[in-house]
Amino acid sequence: MAVSGFEGFEKRLELHFFGDDPIIFQLGLRKIVFESIQQVLEAVQCTVVSAVGNSYFDAYVLSESSLFVYPTKIIIKTCGTTQLLKSILPLIHYANQIGLTLCSCRYTRGSFIFPKAQPFPHTSFNDEVTFLEDTIPSNLCHRKASIMPSKSSSHSWHVFTAHSSITHQNHSHNHSDSDIFTMEICMTELDPILARKFFRRPGDGKTGDSAGKEMTELTGINEINPNAFICDFAFDPCGYSMNGMDNDWYSTIHVTPEDGFSYASFECVGSVNDNIVHVLRKVVQIFRPGTMSISTSSSDYSNEMLKKMVNAVEPLGLKCRSRAVDRFPASETVVFQTFTARRRSV
Repeated sequence: MAVSGFEGFEKRLELHFFGDDPIIFQLGLRKIVFESIQQVLEAVQCTVVSAVGNSYFDAYVLSESSLFVYPTKIIIKTCGTTQLLKSILPLIHYANQIGLTLCSCRYTRGSFIFPKAQPFPHTSFNDEVTFLEDTIPSNLCHRKASIMPSKSSSHSWHVFTAHSSITHQNHSHNHSDSDIFTMEICMTELDPILARKFFRRPGDGKTGDSAGKEMTELTGINEINPNAFICDFAFDPCGYSMNGMDNDWYSTIHVTPEDGFSYASFECVGSVNDNIVHVLRKVVQIFRPGTMSISTSSSDYSNEMLKKMVNAVEPLGLKCRSRAVDRFPASETVVFQTFTARRRSV
């Protein structure tokens, strides 16, 4: 393991808002001007490198991960030594300006590879929780913080949620809320041969966009969800990010391919009725990780879906080593599963 390197593990923040005027919901947070978004990201210490939108939401590839803006929901995840939680107050400010009020906050992350390199408030989970408690408004009174363990002391899932008494609805693909889940996959010890595909050739003369498109096709990332419109970007000399848009559902991938601290993440929104087996197998085949965690968040705990996940990846050489389940306010259930490779080829 490298003594120091780029921190691949992301911090993820999801904020939901509500308002009294139905007209606001048509665009809502998407009305926040780009200059204001840039100011939010400046507080976090990252920038926009590529952006795209459809009739449902806007997706931004960042210098450190991704930002998704829906009419009443914002998801922002950042890696490296970014200060993600410093985005909360400016986001609340800009939302208030267009008549929207925060009604829920959700913060998640894995275990940092280089925890001592993190700046405040990300110096520890206790510091993060204290910062969140002091920052979010008092109407978000239903709060819970939890560290979900695995068999490895160095691999845990950190969750903080806070909700007001006002419920918010997410209408996606005409599914009921109980069908919908968010899946966050974190992978380390990537297969070094596969990881090399995320390095650019020196002096290739390509833009980040064109090099990213090449990586998307070369690795088979475009086959994970063939229906998704992909906005991708390749960093120089290495690294890759992409956002996928499939109607109102997003997906995102981020890759730090350097040997010694290699990392890749995949996140998506899906339905229990979707082909989760295809998605998981494709992701594992693209990266062949030595260790992997899958965190799923939903309003309905499903043993059947968890079995599908395990059955999807075990034939590819990954063994499920642990499973933790926890319930949070607003009837949210989080399941954290960890996997390791049975054998590692040199």
